[in-house]
Amino acid sequence: MPATLIIGTQWGDEGKAKVIDYLSHNIDIVVRYQGGANAGHTVKVNGDTYVFHLIPSGILYPDVICVLGGGMVIDPDAFLSELDALEKRGIQYKDRLRVADNAHILLPHQKLIDSKSEESSGNNKIGTTKRGIGVCYSDKVGRTGIRVADLYSENFYKNRLPYLVQHNNTILKKIYEVPELEIQEVTKYLRTTADKLRRYLVNVSYYLNMELASGKKIMLEGAQGTMLDLDFGTYPYVTSSNPTTGGAITGSGINFQYIENVIGITKAYVTRVGEGAFPTELFGDEAEHLRKIGNEYGATTGRPRRVGWFDVEVIRHAARVNGLHSIAMTKLDVLDSYDTIKVAVGYELSGKRISYFPSSDYENIKVLYEEFPGWKEPVHECKNFGDLPKNARRYIQAIEKFCGVPIRLISVGPSRESTILKK
Repeated sequence: MPATLIIGTQWGDEGKAKVIDYLSHNIDIVVRYQGGANAGHTVKVNGDTYVFHLIPSGILYPDVICVLGGGMVIDPDAFLSELDALEKRGIQYKDRLRVADNAHILLPHQKLIDSKSEESSGNNKIGTTKRGIGVCYSDKVGRTGIRVADLYSENFYKNRLPYLVQHNNTILKKIYEVPELEIQEVTKYLRTTADKLRRYLVNVSYYLNMELASGKKIMLEGAQGTMLDLDFGTYPYVTSSNPTTGGAITGSGINFQYIENVIGITKAYVTRVGEGAFPTELFGDEAEHLRKIGNEYGATTGRPRRVGWFDVEVIRHAARVNGLHSIAMTKLDVLDSYDTIKVAVGYELSGKRISYFPSSDYENIKVLYEEFPGWKEPVHECKNFGDLPKNARRYIQAIEKFCGVPIRLISVGPSRESTILKK
C-alpha cells in the first residue's frame, strides 16, 4: 500500500494535527518522523481539546498504531508525562505505541545548555523553545548523542557513557559554568528510562516497510514546516531537523517508492513563532486583530505568533521542495470578518522580479500584493465547497491558480466535523 505524507508548508502551526486526525480514520499506522517536544499539535474532538507534543495525533483513533520515528529526539520525561495525560483521559495506548530504536534520547543537561546558549546569544537569538532540541540534534550530528537502542547495551554503559559524561562536563563547566554531570545519576536515569520504554521498542525501518508490504496504510506526520527546514528554510532561524519530504524518508526509514501522496498543509494566512524572515508580516493593531480572532498563541509555549497575509511564493517553494500533490487549507473561517484580504503573489529583490524564495537577503524582499474582496459571513457550518460564499470560493480558486497545486481539503473550524472535501 502507498504511504501518505503530511507536510507543513509555512513556518509551522498550519493545523497539521487536525488534518491528520481527520484523515486517520482509515489509516493503520501514523508515524511522526522528526522533531521533539518543541512541537504542539492541537486536536478538537466532540468539544474536547487535546494537545500532543511527541505522540502522533492519530492516537485518538482506538485502532491506529502510532510510531515515534528514528528522526525524532525524544525527551523521556515529556513522553512519559504525555502518556500519563492520555491515561487520565481514558485513552488506551499501551498496545498502540512504537518507539524507534534509532531515535535519539534528549537529556536534561541538553535543555540546560539550550537555555544558557539562547540567553547568552544577545541580538543573535534564534528563538528556540529552550527544550534542548537543537542541542540534541547537534550531539547527533557530532556523534556524541545517545540513541534509544544504546540504553539496552551493557557495552554502552561500560565504555561509551563515561566518555560522553566527561565530554559534556567539559562543555558544562568551561563554557556555561554550571554543575557537572554525575555518571551514577546519568546511568540511573538512563536505566530507568530503558525500563519504561522497553515495551514500545521497534526497529522502525524494518517494521514500517514490512507493514506496507503486507497492505497496511501508513501516514507520516512531521513537526514544524517547510520554511523552518534546516536546509530549505529561512536559515539560521530554522528548526534543527528536516520537516520536508527528505526528512520524512530518513526519519521513518520508509522506502521512498511507497510515498505516493504528499499533502501540504497551509493556513489561509501565515503565522510564525520566533525570530527570522517573514515577508508578509503584519504589525500593530492589524496584527493584533488577526492574532486575536485566529487565537494565534503557541500550543507548546503560549507565545504570541507573528501573523501575516497569505504568501504564494512560500507555497510554491514548499511545492517544489516536497513534491506536493494537493493542499489542505486550514482556518479559512478566521478571515470571515474582513472587507478586503491581501495575497502576496510575488517578490522583487534588488529591483528585479524573482520567481523563487531566496536563501538570504530576506530584509530586502519587496512583496507584490493583490487584493481580494472578503465574504463577510461565517463559513463554519459549510459542508461542501459550493456552500461557501462566492468570494471565499474565489479566494481559494485564486490561490490554487497562483500556487499551481489543487486545494482538496478546507477546514472551516477547529472541530473534526468542520471540514470540507473539495473535488
